[in-house]
Amino acid sequence: MALVRFLCSRGAKVILNDKRPAEQMKSEKQMLSGLQVEWVLGEHPLSLLSRVDMVCLSGGVPLTLPIVVEAQKRSLPISNDSQIFMEAVQAPVIAITGSAGKTTTTTLVGRMARAAAQENRRVWVGGNIGLPLVEFVDDIKPEDIVILELSSFQLEQMTRSPHIAAVLNITPNHLDRHGTMQAYTEAKARILAFQNKKDIAILNREDKGSWQLRNSLRGKLISFGLKQPPSGETGMYMEGGYVKLQENDQIYMVLPEESIQLRGEHNLLTVLAACAISSAAGFPFEAMAKGVEEFLGVEHRLEVVRTYNGVTWINECIATAPERTMAAIRSFSEPLVLLLGGRDKNLPWNSLAEMIHNRVEHVIVYGEAAEKISAAIGAIREGDRLVDVQKTTNFEGALNLAVKAAKENYTVLLSPGCTSYDAFRDFEELGTFYKKWVNALS
Repeated sequence: MALVRFLCSRGAKVILNDKRPAEQMKSEKQMLSGLQVEWVLGEHPLSLLSRVDMVCLSGGVPLTLPIVVEAQKRSLPISNDSQIFMEAVQAPVIAITGSAGKTTTTTLVGRMARAAAQENRRVWVGGNIGLPLVEFVDDIKPEDIVILELSSFQLEQMTRSPHIAAVLNITPNHLDRHGTMQAYTEAKARILAFQNKKDIAILNREDKGSWQLRNSLRGKLISFGLKQPPSGETGMYMEGGYVKLQENDQIYMVLPEESIQLRGEHNLLTVLAACAISSAAGFPFEAMAKGVEEFLGVEHRLEVVRTYNGVTWINECIATAPERTMAAIRSFSEPLVLLLGGRDKNLPWNSLAEMIHNRVEHVIVYGEAAEKISAAIGAIREGDRLVDVQKTTNFEGALNLAVKAAKENYTVLLSPGCTSYDAFRDFEELGTFYKKWVNALS
C-alpha cells in the first residue's frame, strides 16, 4: 500500500493486480481511496504486461509466478518497495540481512545510531520491520541515516547495494521459496553485489555462509566473531570480558560484556555484529555502549513470558527454521520442554534432532510438520539419550501437553522451527496467542 501511494505521488499510473477476489480486498481499497489506481483482481492476466513499464512485487510473490516469468522474458524491470526506496532516498543507507538475527541486530544498530545522532540528524529504521520507509522518502533528509532490515525475498530483485551492508549468517531457510540453498545464498549475496570500493561489507567469521562471500567483495571488509581476527584484518571480537575492535593492528576496548543483557551465545554475535556495523558508520564507542545498555531484545525472540509454579515459559516463535531453534536451545542450561511444529519449509532436521537427543527432556510436536519432525527425532542412533516425544494436531493441544510435562525448574521453549501458516496469520499472531494462553494459567 505504501508503494502504491508513493508511485501515485510521483505521477505514475498504477495498476494493482491481486489474485484475491474483490470481496477480499475491501480494506485495501479503502486504504487507497482517492488515488487513481486501476484494480485488476481475481487473476494475473498476461495481457497486463503490454500496458506497463515496470512490475513491482510484494514480498510474498515469487519470481516463478507465470506473470513474473513472462515479464522477465519481455525484459520488463522487476522491482519492489525496498529497491525503489533505495533509488529515491538521499540519506546514507545501512542494510542488514541474514538467516537469523536480522531484526534484533537492526533494532540494536538503530539504538546505537540514535545514541550517536546529532541534533539535526534523524535515524530511520525499517525495511522488513516497522513501517515501509518508502512512504517517508520526502521526509528523510540527506544528513539523516537509514537502517534497513532486508530479507532474501526483497534482495532477489535488488540491483543496488547500500553503502554499508551486513550479512549476519546464511543457513538453510526459505527453501520452499528459493528451491535450493545456492539460490537462497545468491539472493542474500545481492546485498553486496553492487557495492563499490568506497563501500563497506560486514561479514561473520563464525558463519561459513557469510564468510564465504569475502572472496567476491568490492569494498572494505569489517568482520565480527568471538575470536580475534588475524593480524592486519579489521574486526570485532570478544576477549577478557570485553567487546574489542582490532583496526590497523591497534586494539580498542568497545564495551564490557557484563553490560550485555541478551541471553545466548548467538546474541553475543548479534552485539558484535551491531558494533561492527556501527564502527563502519563512524559511531563512537560510547554510543555503542549506550545502545547495548538495558537492551533486553525484541518481542518474540527469547522473550520471557512468565514463571508459573516454578516453570519458565519462553517465546521464541521467530524461530521458523531448525537452525534458529538450535541457537535457542544453546541459550539454556535448564531442563527443556520444546514445542516444535507448524508448516515445514523443506529444511533439514537432522542436526536439530541430534541436539534434541543430547539436550532436551521433552519434545511436543504439532501441526502439519508433526509427522516429519517426530520421524527425524525418532531416528535414534547408538548412544543417543531417550527423549520423550509427544505428538498432537494443534497448537493449543501442544500447550496442554507442555503443562503436564514441565516440572519445577523446567523451561518451556516455544521455538517452532517452522512457519505458523498452517494455523496462524504469521509468527506474531502465534506468539501473541502463546503469551495470552500462558498468562491465563492459574
